[in-house]
Amino acid sequence: MNEKKRRDREERQNIVLWRQPLITLQYFSLEILVILKEWTSKLWHRQSIVVSFLLLLAVLIATYYVEGAHQQYVQRIEKQFLLYAYWIGLGILSSVGLGTGLHTFLLYLGPHIASVTLAAYECNSVNFPEPPYPDQIICPDEEGTEGTISLWSIISKVRIEACMWGIGTAIGELPPYFMARAARLSGAEPDDDEYQEFEEMLEHAETAQDFASRAKLAVQNLVQKVGFFGILACASIPNPLFDLAGITCGHFLVPFWTFFGATLIGKAIIKMHIQKIFVIITFSKHIVEQMVAFIGAVPGVGPSLQKPFQEYLEAQRQKLHHKSEMGTPQGENWLSWMFEKLVVVMVCYFILSIINSMAQSYAKRMQQRLNSEEKTK
Repeated sequence: MNEKKRRDREERQNIVLWRQPLITLQYFSLEILVILKEWTSKLWHRQSIVVSFLLLLAVLIATYYVEGAHQQYVQRIEKQFLLYAYWIGLGILSSVGLGTGLHTFLLYLGPHIASVTLAAYECNSVNFPEPPYPDQIICPDEEGTEGTISLWSIISKVRIEACMWGIGTAIGELPPYFMARAARLSGAEPDDDEYQEFEEMLEHAETAQDFASRAKLAVQNLVQKVGFFGILACASIPNPLFDLAGITCGHFLVPFWTFFGATLIGKAIIKMHIQKIFVIITFSKHIVEQMVAFIGAVPGVGPSLQKPFQEYLEAQRQKLHHKSEMGTPQGENWLSWMFEKLVVVMVCYFILSIINSMAQSYAKRMQQRLNSEEKTK
């Protein structure tokens, strides 16, 4: 049975666009139809909830479009809601990622904190006018005196975005927990690959020799034996094995609020402040100037490498003082061009991974159906 599961898993992993494009697209389309059918059936059996949701939506739409004195509050709530939803959504994507490892901190939150840090030191203030911030940062008309910017002032400026992103990452850790908990309570055979690997790891815990297996066992033992503070410790540091903590908590029926509370505190408060402080210190004015000077000191290629960095920093300074629209338009710096293309490549890979993941999910349905038919014969 274990050998057959292994072969089925290998067969599913070969269903990707660059190996079997037609089959992958076919299975992807069929999986979408299956999901739509399942959700339609669930909504049909919960008609009261659907009707209540539609009535609430109608009230919100009417409130949004009807003119009146309430519109100023509606606009303020809309702006804050979109800001929170944007960063929470990016946090969820960073945790879930559908197997892609799409780390939105490196692509979005980290660069945002870095840009605020550079702007704070250039403007000697964090009182950026709003709007247009956070879409575009422009120095206020009355800039502060040099040396008035502190680490705490920058931390306070990006606290909302960072905490919302951290909350999103905590929410994204819930699916492994609920999956493992449901499998343990129902006693059914788990159909999730990560959960199957977790059970195999428990079976061979005493004979594990390689570093990866021992690291996973260490996380599992810490969470199981220490409880709340073990989960908090795992969530408070960059930990690629945290999915295992969610599966462990679900498997051993750790209470929901113990797991989610520790995860939320660890990711949205402790870990988030560690990451913020690291980025702010790295992009503080004197550190950046030292890094650019160090690049220029590299023998041979130093000056040529240093030039685009200096041009990029100068362009950012002009943008902050709203000078980029004056005079001749500035050419695009190759550093910003490379970053934009990196984001595009990561998003494209994310979309491809969604297609592959859903196609493999449909293949798994087919394999389970065939296995059940063989058992009934």
